[in-house]
Amino acid sequence: MASIISKFLSMLSGTGEKPTAGSAAKVDPQEHAGCTIYAEPIREGSQLRLAGRIEKDVGGQRLVRTFVRADMFTSMDDAVDCTFRKARQIIDQNGQSLFGDGVEERPA
Repeated sequence: MASIISKFLSMLSGTGEKPTAGSAAKVDPQEHAGCTIYAEPIREGSQLRLAGRIEKDVGGQRLVRTFVRADMFTSMDDAVDCTFRKARQIIDQNGQSLFGDGVEERPA
């Protein structure tokens, strides 16, 4: 019980373990509306946090938008499926404005 409270307090203070990106299994990217989507769930203990990146070539420059969401999963397949779904939603909702500022890399 004490370790749970300790972990919780360290998360609040920012002194806890840092999550690590990726996993042992590589996932092929998907294409959607001229963008390439990469699923990159972040392992946090025994769970996986929804995370990924969206890339697009604009005027000869590769622009990248990363995203991390609060959703947690116990299965890599579920995390990857939801990451692709969330990325398609981000692309569809933002349209051209997602990459309209021309900034090379920023959060989505």
